[in-house]
Amino acid sequence: MTYKDLIVWQKADVFAHQVYLKTRSFPKDELFGITSQIRRAALSVPTNIVEGYARKGDKELARFLNISIGSLAETEYLLGFANRLGYIDTTDFKELETLKDDVSKALWSFYKKVVSA
Repeated sequence: MTYKDLIVWQKADVFAHQVYLKTRSFPKDELFGITSQIRRAALSVPTNIVEGYARKGDKELARFLNISIGSLAETEYLLGFANRLGYIDTTDFKELETLKDDVSKALWSFYKKVVSA
């Protein structure tokens, strides 16, 4: 089994990809500001799952999953901030929010399973 087999990683990967796609229309003067920050935070979710899974120890995996949870919270805030600025329309925001909620549930469930092992 590899990280690609993990449902939580698959969901996080889709979420990060959609964040990248939806932020393409952000103002060009925000490329090194909120666009970069939101993309890095969103991409941190699946990449920390990958890194933690590669460590092969539950303690290390739990630590990296905890980082993923924090990055997901950061992404959530940044999406809301971008929405309030009018950088992302309500439909796209709601789509991303639904994906984020799905990732959050899967991530918390996996985290609890790992820490109780």
